This record gives sequence, structure tokens and C-alpha cells, in this order.
Amino acid sequence: MSDAVAGRPLWVPGADQVGGANITAFSRWAETRWGRCLPDYTALHAWSVDAPAEFWTSIWEDGEVRGRMGSRVVENSESMPGARWFPDAQLNFAENLLRSRDERDALVFWGEDRVRNRLSHGDLYRQVAHFAAALQEMGVSAGDRVVAWTPNLPETIVAMLAASGIGAVFSSASPDSGVQGALDRFGQIEPKVLLAADGYYRDGEIIDCMHSVAAIAEGLPSVRRVVVVPYVHARHDLSHVRHARMLSDFVKPFLSVTEIPFVSLPFDHPLYVVYPSGVAGVPKGIVHGAGGVLLQHLKEHRLHCDIRPGDRLSCFTHCGSMMWYWLVSGLASGASLLLYDGSMTLGNGAILFDYARVERITHLGVSATFIDRIAKAGLRPRETHDLVRLRAFFSAEGGLAPESFDYVYQEIKADVCLSSISGSADILSCFALGNPTMPVWRGEIQCKGLGMALDVLNDIGVPVRGEVGALVCSRAFPAMPIGFWNDPDGAQYRAAYFARFENVWCHGEQSEFTPHGGLIIHGCSDTAVGVAGESVVSDSSCSGQRAAT
Repeated sequence: MSDAVAGRPLWVPGADQVGGANITAFSRWAETRWGRCLPDYTALHAWSVDAPAEFWTSIWEDGEVRGRMGSRVVENSESMPGARWFPDAQLNFAENLLRSRDERDALVFWGEDRVRNRLSHGDLYRQVAHFAAALQEMGVSAGDRVVAWTPNLPETIVAMLAASGIGAVFSSASPDSGVQGALDRFGQIEPKVLLAADGYYRDGEIIDCMHSVAAIAEGLPSVRRVVVVPYVHARHDLSHVRHARMLSDFVKPFLSVTEIPFVSLPFDHPLYVVYPSGVAGVPKGIVHGAGGVLLQHLKEHRLHCDIRPGDRLSCFTHCGSMMWYWLVSGLASGASLLLYDGSMTLGNGAILFDYARVERITHLGVSATFIDRIAKAGLRPRETHDLVRLRAFFSAEGGLAPESFDYVYQEIKADVCLSSISGSADILSCFALGNPTMPVWRGEIQCKGLGMALDVLNDIGVPVRGEVGALVCSRAFPAMPIGFWNDPDGAQYRAAYFARFENVWCHGEQSEFTPHGGLIIHGCSDTAVGVAGESVVSDSSCSGQRAAT
């Protein structure tokens, strides 16, 4: 009889783990800071939604955000949409990710089993400084758009940090999206600069992208420069690509630049434009602000994932996924990022565990689909790989099957915190996710996210327990989108999330609470409306059942 059948959790943290967790230290600090009593997660979560000004100020302070907070935390907090967070604040997103210039690993990259390289924090800072100077020379300034059509390469992160450092808006898509997918996305936002890779590897084969890059450049008349990243080819003919330069030539005049001119910007200055997957027609661009993304990711990484300086964070993802943006923010918590690009089935899936063993990964994120595939392939990493450093194993897509929980603990690692998480491009973060101080129950997401006033409502808007209903968030939070691109009056934004229940965020996931305080995601409502978010990592999501507005 399994632990799940016997009614016991699959994993319980030890007293030392609970006592040493970031979230425990945060609770004790918050008790002193605000004169609160927060003995357990239930109390901590209740405080986080009932006293949002105290809680989000605490996230800013505990996360040591670089910037000026200002005196006001939130205006119109009861309005959804309409709340404004930290209206007096000034900060720069990239500055908060580029806190170090030492020689520890910042980025490590594996391109299947063909390419390996790494950048120290010092290397990363220098490369961002060079790229930012080159962007400014091209006339890119605050509010302009820089886009990337690339695999999950270090150069993509360099470009994002350079763009956000000078106040430009960044957007990315995977080459798997194709030429039309790139044009449907980037054509809306009229970028000045396009970063593109010459190709990528899949199952050991080279997929050439140069003709596609040329077609994308032709289809984006706003682009003044195409910057080509040499990934799979040694030689390149750029004569057929409009405004193209190799990356080395683009930054060469600026190699003597050593500082980044971080632009101090308002809390809600646009940072990213992301796109839901699976919708009918051209995907709507969702605009996210720098401050909301930063605070939400600091909260999730430091408290829910227990990420600390020196940890090594990896997620199997691509540049068109919400999870890529989530991964990159790990730099703000002091983590090294372990990037992988290529097939997830290489070596029947063993390549990711090879990576985890060699690079001593502490936090590994994959999709529920990946777990299902390696289970069917009979992979047994617990017997074949030394995963002693692995503390947290994230499963995206929200609905991890109970049998997959069993597989993780039986065949991957018995003493790991398995965090099934539910996130979306809509909020570029998670509604519900893990907690290193709570037990893991078979088939359940561990807890509601801090600061997220989640509820489950039936069709007439009444909260329900012990039955399935619509997952909603009843109070504003900083990671709500600024809005949609080219939606000046906000009509499409309101229709997407607030049409079903007045003043309540709802994008259609069917869910239920468990007796343990956890959550089970059952899929999507047939009555969901508007533009939905993509599932983390995978493309299977609620959005496939929704019509674009």
C-alpha cells in the first residue's frame, strides 16, 4: 500500500528544513516588523491578502529591491482592474538582476550534447553593458521594443537585460513558432531591433533558421537592425537578411564600455509583452510592468521555492513560454541559471538528469508531459544519477497526475519537495505553487500563493468547498498585467478577465480546494471568456478552449 493510499503525505519536511527555510525566516521577521502573529502558513497567507500594503512592502524590503519605494504602496486597492501599486516608486528591473559582478556562475548553457558554455556574473554584466550601448547607438530608448526569436540561449538573456536596463520593452518567441508565429506576435509591437539565432539543434540535427530570419525581417518594417547569434553555423552569409549584423560586429564598437546606464523608471513601466498560446487567430500581446514582475518573482523564488544565493536553478522551457521569464528572474535571488535548449527526449530524457548531476542543480523545473514521458520510457534517475544536491522539483501545468507524484518519489528522488505549480502568461507567475515547509500530498498543488486571494466559485459566483468550480482571485495583486497591447481603453482586458464575475479575476481554470489546504486543477471551463494564459512550459492549456477577443 502506497503512502497516498494509506492517507499519508508523500513527503514531509524535517524540522531542520522548516526552521531553516526562507519562508520561516520571513515570517519571524514580518512578525517583528509589523507586530503580527504568524504561527503557520494559514496565518501568513491570510495576512498577505488582508494587509496587502504591509505584505508587499515586506517583499520589497526582504528582497532588498534596488530602487526608491516611495511612501504609497497601493491606490484603489479594491478595484480590479484599477489598483495602482507603488505609484511613487522608481526602479530598474535589470539592475535588480545584475547585482553581482563576481566570477561565480551566472549562466550555464547546454545545447543538447553539442554545445556547452558558461558566463560568470562579471561576464554577464560586461556583455549586457556592450549590448545596451549598441542598442542606444541604434536609437533605442525607453518604451521602444526589442524582440528575440531565439532558442533558450544566454544571448537572449543578455539582450533582455540590456533592453530593460535602458527602459526598452522586451518580447521573445521560440523559433518553433515559425515565421508566421513571429510576425503575428512581433508585428503588433513594431520592434526596432530583432535578435535571431542562425538555427538550433533538435535530436542531434541542425535546424537552419537563416531563411526564416530573412522572412521575418522583411515582414517587420519597423526593424532597423537584425542581430544574428551564431549558434549552429561557423560561417554566415547575411546578404539576404535586411539590416543584419552578426552579434560580434554589433557590439564590437562598444567593448570598452564597462557600465550600464540603468534608467530609473516608474513601478508600472512596461517590461515585457508576452502572448498566450493556443488561442484562435493572432495572439493578444499582454503587457507586464517591471515592478510587479520583480516583486512577484522575488516572492515566489525566495519564499515558495526557497531559492538562496548560490543555488542553481534550471527549467526545461523555451523563450515563448511564461516559464522562461520566470526562470530569468532567478538572478534577482542570487541563483545561477542552468539553461538547456534541445529535445527533452534525448537519451530517453536522461539528458536533463545528466545536466542536474554534472552541474549540481538544486532546483529543477519540467513539464507534466516530460514526467509522463520518462515514466513510460522506464527512466529511473534515482538509480542512475547522483541528485544529492536537488532540493526542489517543479512540475508545471498545474494538473500533475497522482501517478506522476508516485513516479517522482519512487524513481527520481525520495527526499525532494515536489511542487506542482499553476501559472500563466496572464500574470507571468503562479496562482498556486509549492511550499518547502509543508507536506506534499498526492495529486495536489501544495498551497495558494502568498498575496493571492484565491477562491473557487460556482456558476452563480458563490464560494464552494469540496466541489469543482472556477478558480478566481478576488483582490488585486502587483503582477496583474498593465493591459493588452493596442487596447487603449482597456475594453479587451476587462472582457478577458473580469466579465464573468464583477471585480474578480477569472480566466477559466476549473479547480477545487483539498482538505489539506491545497488545490487540484481540473482543466478549463467551457464558459471561459477572453484571452487566456498559456500553461507553464507546455503548450497544453486553457487557452486552447478560448476565443481571442
